[in-house]
Amino acid sequence: MCKYKRIVLKISGEALSGNAGHGINSEIVSRISQVIKNINRMGVEVAIVVGGGNFWRGASAKNIDRTTSDYMGMLGTIINGLALQDALEKIDVETRLQTAIEMRQIAEPYIRRRAVRHLEKGRVVIFSGGSGNPYFSTDTTAALRAAEINAEIILLAKNGVDGVYSDDPNINPESIKYDKLNYIDILNKGLKIMDSTATSLCMDNKIPILVFGIENPESIEKIILGENIGTIIKEA
Repeated sequence: MCKYKRIVLKISGEALSGNAGHGINSEIVSRISQVIKNINRMGVEVAIVVGGGNFWRGASAKNIDRTTSDYMGMLGTIINGLALQDALEKIDVETRLQTAIEMRQIAEPYIRRRAVRHLEKGRVVIFSGGSGNPYFSTDTTAALRAAEINAEIILLAKNGVDGVYSDDPNINPESIKYDKLNYIDILNKGLKIMDSTATSLCMDNKIPILVFGIENPESIEKIILGENIGTIIKEA
């Protein structure tokens, strides 16, 4: 019995690069795709938001105009979306790639009603190009798309960490892992798990966020089946 019917899976660009930290690791993409196929076959409607940090991080560019830099980052998310779509279709998963910036030769433009219809027909929908606006992260895109398509939860896949901690566990071995948190805890404690805009958007629309490690993509399937993995962020 699946715990969720419609989800948004947020995958960072770094998660698709494996240990390299840049580019695309085809083995990792294939593993993630296989798990997506499994949960899709269970009847779960899967929408995916991809990041682009394995190619470009708009906010961290120093000598480039921020708006230009953010658009460059959006192009990175579209490259990742195409790679994910290709991997899914190779294993017979019907997939649609939608972009927030119109690119007719590459993908469909993002249209909410069309995206929902694809999900209802059992297709996996990949949202790329961020929100189409500079200054907004792909975490915010995940929150926005989840609200628009009435997703039950955002599965926030992280690279190098298996949940939310009081401090960076890779630096501070005494940091504490949280099993449950409220949205306001994320904002008040300044926990850098997702930006404040995304957290606020989820809080306003009562969308739970589940933070987990993507090193074992099979965790996605376990979460769908109701296993307690990672950190859940929701209303008190």
